[in-house]
Amino acid sequence: MITAQSPIAKTTAFIMTIVMLASCAPVKNIAYFQDKAIDDPEQIDRHGGIVIQPKDMISIIVSSRNPELAAMFNLPLATYQAGSEIVGNSSTGQKLLGYVVDNEGFIDFPVLGKMQVSGMTRWELAEDIKEILKDKGYISDAVVTVEFMNFKVSVIGEVNSPGTFTIEGDKVTVLQALSLAGDLTIFGKRENVTVIRELDGRRTFYNIDLCSVDMFKSPAYNLQQNDIVYVEPSEIKARQSTVDDKSLRMTTIFISSGSLLVSIATLLATLIPRSK
Repeated sequence: MITAQSPIAKTTAFIMTIVMLASCAPVKNIAYFQDKAIDDPEQIDRHGGIVIQPKDMISIIVSSRNPELAAMFNLPLATYQAGSEIVGNSSTGQKLLGYVVDNEGFIDFPVLGKMQVSGMTRWELAEDIKEILKDKGYISDAVVTVEFMNFKVSVIGEVNSPGTFTIEGDKVTVLQALSLAGDLTIFGKRENVTVIRELDGRRTFYNIDLCSVDMFKSPAYNLQQNDIVYVEPSEIKARQSTVDDKSLRMTTIFISSGSLLVSIATLLATLIPRSK
């Protein structure tokens, strides 16, 4: 029987109180861009795209009016079937192969050999390859397309759908990443979103306040490869988790104690002779 003083009743009452408090939370703790200026346009910094880093995977496709000439500078397509991957001609699906940037920032490009690519945007690399092909007399009308193949960001913490997301193109903002993760839950701290970035052997933590338009000025507003976005839980959620843990421990203790008592009773029943 559950009484008003039982642990289950107390836990239920506390959780209901938390929910009521969360539903009555002031707007200032929830709304984004609270200090925005209405009808007052502000200058937006031009984002040139992320730069290529060691261990990135990129695709480079060279096109020309002479397909046979351009083929010299393109990697072959890999064909795959039922989980296996075989290079060659086949009616099965095809997969575009890419270049993996080594730890020193180089790739091994067909005919041209080793090329330094780290620190460049994909547009800069495409233009660089185009100029080299023209200057060396290989292709005068080359069209070079460079794409990232492993641009991923992770979103964890108090969001509705945490996970790792593959980004198409070369730009994603914190707001876009949070949108991919289903936005923050009601328990997420809007004023304390952390972006964790590892670059050039260093790990840096950035704090972003979604309640302020100053977030747009943060160096972490535009995310980079393998960034992690962490949404910290509010104090209410932390207290709720503590209560849940205590209830679980108490339930476990009750079950263990009950099992122990049953075992002792069974043992005594076998040791004490029955009266005739």
